Amino acid sequence: MGEHTSVKFPQEVIDEYASLGVDLPALFSAGHLGNRMGVQIVEASADRVVGTMPVEGNTQPYGLLHGGASAVLAETLGSVGSMLHGGVSKIAVGVDLNCTHHRGVRSGLVTGVATPVHRGRSTATYEIVISDEQERRVCTARLTCMLRDVRPQDADNVPGAGA
Repeated sequence: MGEHTSVKFPQEVIDEYASLGVDLPALFSAGHLGNRMGVQIVEASADRVVGTMPVEGNTQPYGLLHGGASAVLAETLGSVGSMLHGGVSKIAVGVDLNCTHHRGVRSGLVTGVATPVHRGRSTATYEIVISDEQERRVCTARLTCMLRDVRPQDADNVPGAGA
C-alpha cells in the first residue's frame, strides 16, 4: 500500500503544466492520505477521472469498507477532475462532499469514476460512483470544489510546483 502508478494525461495537458514548471503526475498523485490508503489514479481528464483503492486496510471494526475511505477516494477523484477543469491558473478546494453508501464490501478493490455534473468559472461539481469488483455500486458521492486563483505562495504547498 502507498505506491502509485503514473497518471495518464493527454500530452498537451502535460506540456501545458511542464511549461510552468509543474510536474503534473506529482501534482495529481493521491497525496499522503490517499497513498497511505492505497489510492491509485489510473486515468485523468476533466471529463473523467478513474481511481482504485483496496478494501484491505481501509475497513471499519465490522470488517466492511469504511465510509470515510470511500469519501477519501471520492474527494481525491473529484478534486483531480476539478483541477484539470480549472487549468493551470486555478486551485480546486473542496467545499461540499456527500456520500451515500449502498452496500458493504469486505475484500478486493473498489473503483471510483468521477464525471462532471457542472463545470463553471468559480465552481466544479463531480459525481463519483464507487463500485466493487463485480461492478456493483458501493457508494455514490458528489463533490463541489471552489476554483480559486493560484497565488504565488501556493507554490510552497503544491507538490510538483516550481517556486
